[in-house]
Amino acid sequence: MTATNPIRVVQWGLGAMGQGMAKLITAKDGLELVGAIDVNPALDGKDIGEVLGIDPLGANVTTDPASILDSNKVDVVTIATTSWVHDQIADLRTIITAGINVVSIAEEMSCPEAQNPDMAKELDELAKKHGVSAVGVGVNPGFVLDHLVVALSSGSQDVTHIEARRVNDLAPYGQTVLRTQGVGTTPEEFKAGVADGSIVGHVGFPESIRLISDALGLGVDSIEQHIEPIIAKVARPARDRTVEPGQVAGCNHTAVGRREGEEVIRLIHPQQVAPEAEGQETGDFITITGVPDISMSTGPEIAGGKATAGICVNTIPRIVAATPGLKRIIDLPSPCALMGPVSYTHLTLPTTPYV
Repeated sequence: MTATNPIRVVQWGLGAMGQGMAKLITAKDGLELVGAIDVNPALDGKDIGEVLGIDPLGANVTTDPASILDSNKVDVVTIATTSWVHDQIADLRTIITAGINVVSIAEEMSCPEAQNPDMAKELDELAKKHGVSAVGVGVNPGFVLDHLVVALSSGSQDVTHIEARRVNDLAPYGQTVLRTQGVGTTPEEFKAGVADGSIVGHVGFPESIRLISDALGLGVDSIEQHIEPIIAKVARPARDRTVEPGQVAGCNHTAVGRREGEEVIRLIHPQQVAPEAEGQETGDFITITGVPDISMSTGPEIAGGKATAGICVNTIPRIVAATPGLKRIIDLPSPCALMGPVSYTHLTLPTTPYV
């Protein structure tokens, strides 16, 4: 695709993540943002550029999906509305039955068959019926603790165990995220929140383990998860509060994938405010035990919001070119930064020589 023949995109959901995705779409010559959908009536009819704080785009926000989802005018929808398949499936049905491809950043959509096999089957059959493709992507799940692991194993002759760990700082995040991680609660309140489901930790571990296991053929047959509070020993500053010593600074969430009782995958995700206050650096760390042993670390952690927007937008050409059906990131050519015309076709060799 080129600037004269761009992929036409509608952004569904204009929260913080959705706006970041929309801005990135407008910055890519091979993409054209032709509309947006949001539930906020105050945005209805506004130019998307006005909502994004950029120059007018000549394309508006609507609260009525049916008014804009025309497959003759839209190639793909990028959707950022929720983390859970059951909360998004009605909107996904609407997009797919309109004959339009879709890229979702809902965590569970990265591998919906992991926890929602019936919904995954429905979406796959629906997409094939209407000749379009659907995929879920993100930084985690969808990259750091699964797709990147799979890519690192490319040179492996044998793999016996995988451990991947992501340490990130929750201090910049808002109230909703901090609440779901138990930040600022007492240890007793944290335990009660885990029990009643108000403190959820990381969303996406079963999906990540399934992606790794399916890609490598590890045969994981059971998954267990553990959520423990991270108790502050010193005062830790967050955006709208200070976590005092003795309060919960975050959530240490671990998942283990086993094959016939033997651990083969361990994923660790301690999310907390200001980990550096107690000498812990943020970063992403992967260890693959096998032939050869492989170890990778990056620091600070790959920026979650920016990377999720990037992966979503960079996946657009891949899903438009895909065969019909429900896909996972491991089913597609790996997305990469869209920095020039050839990146939109990916598998097409350049027609002009390099000089």
